Amino acid sequence: MTSVRREPSVQESLSKGKTFLGIELGSTRIKAVLIAEDFSPLASGTFDWENRLEDGIWTYHLDDLWKGIQASFQRLSGEMSSRYGVSLTRLGALGISAMMHGYLAFDKEGTLLAPFRTWRNTTTEKAAGILSETFHFNIPQRWSIAHLYQAILNREDHVKDIAFLTTLAGYVHWKLSGEKVLGIGDASGMFPIDSGTKTFHLRMMDQFDGLALEAGIGLKLRDMLPHILRAGEKAGFLSAAGALLLDPTGNVQAGIPLCPPEGDAGTGMIATNSVAERTGNVSAGTSIFAMVVLEKALSGVYPEIDMVTTPSGKPVAMVHCNNCTSDLDAWFRLFNEVLQVFGTPVEKPALYDALYRKALEGEEDGGGLLAYNYYGGEPITALEQGRPLLVRMPGSSLTLANFMRIILYSTMATLKIGMDILTDKEGIGLDRLLGHGGLFKTREVGQRLMASALNVPVMVMESAGEGGPWGMALLVAYLVQKEAAETLEDFLTNRVFIHVRGVSVEPDAQDRQGFVDFMERYKAGIPIERAAVEHLK
Repeated sequence: MTSVRREPSVQESLSKGKTFLGIELGSTRIKAVLIAEDFSPLASGTFDWENRLEDGIWTYHLDDLWKGIQASFQRLSGEMSSRYGVSLTRLGALGISAMMHGYLAFDKEGTLLAPFRTWRNTTTEKAAGILSETFHFNIPQRWSIAHLYQAILNREDHVKDIAFLTTLAGYVHWKLSGEKVLGIGDASGMFPIDSGTKTFHLRMMDQFDGLALEAGIGLKLRDMLPHILRAGEKAGFLSAAGALLLDPTGNVQAGIPLCPPEGDAGTGMIATNSVAERTGNVSAGTSIFAMVVLEKALSGVYPEIDMVTTPSGKPVAMVHCNNCTSDLDAWFRLFNEVLQVFGTPVEKPALYDALYRKALEGEEDGGGLLAYNYYGGEPITALEQGRPLLVRMPGSSLTLANFMRIILYSTMATLKIGMDILTDKEGIGLDRLLGHGGLFKTREVGQRLMASALNVPVMVMESAGEGGPWGMALLVAYLVQKEAAETLEDFLTNRVFIHVRGVSVEPDAQDRQGFVDFMERYKAGIPIERAAVEHLK
């Protein structure tokens, strides 16, 4: 994706407002990416942040959010200044994406009524179950509506004062522009979407209001949720107050167009060009999820499968698992401590690359080892909490290679349980999956194991390292550059990805059988994980 350009061309693009900014608030990092007219990255800036477990709730402080946005934008601006000798004052357009789902409730004055409850919380089992039964539609625990109904069931005092309910991306967009809107992909993780009207499902909203009234709360859900927009639709402009929130120095001009705010699942689809039927992508970071664009509706309702949409509104089956690389990262920190004891510290990328590649030397089934990467609860395996575990029999082969293989296997095991429903029960056809996220940074290792685990070719594009923030910037570019009647799918295929190459890896027969053997142990051992949750308080 990187192209050679001269400084005058960058300066001209900036002066004419032909650069596009995407900012994504991920689970461990806030990142801003600025792209040029040809969609190549010009500069980026990042800020690391972490969720906090406070009073039993996973949350982020909104002060940290704005600190992170400002720091990432400042670092991006500094990179533009040092690389091209220009001051970043004018943008063509910008857009915000963030972790989907969760609960951000505000009163009519705009005051936050309860600490932000993230997607990671698994405290809404009762609410999710009642809503799923009432709607005849799967409502996962992390969805915004499940959090709202659980708050009603818990008789939380703040519920009566709610005037606006939104997601993290919707909140930031609102503060930057004054517009209470949301992209359809992000909105589909708040409340079910009517595939015909591309709006929130009216019958289900009425049903929810009835449930709330039975609990003694009179509300109109349609008055509380954001207005839905699709990719390419106008979503307001950067206000003067919003410009100062983004850049307290006052350099950035107000009046910049904004595209609809989206969720990280949607930007992952964009960044991998996985928005057409028979395509899908796997995003593997702190959490792991697969998105499969459907040719036809599913025959049943499955608690393991979310029904969401692409940023243009096409139906998508989503298998979402709360846990992926957190346990893996903890082990790598331990290995780095060991190296430091011997006075041989290794840079993080080199350590990851070496240990990832070591996994390929291990026995296909991991030598009888077993690992659970559950830092938090995991709804697919019906666990409200998690306890990271390494389990082995006395006769298991505990080698570094086997250990690394099963640690990597554990990151994709729960995903496999959900994906089997789509491929085996529903007969969903997939030509390939596009992989992106930290699990795929080491060349071909995570990709090879994932292809064998899911029994489908997995491609990683050369642009995959840019990730969701770049995908968000592409949505911003689509808002400005799209021609009349040009679909998002055509824009991405014919303009953005036409020259982008990637590496595709086919499933390996031996690795596939090894993963099957591992999964037999994994499913049989879930009661061990459940016992750990019960007894380790």
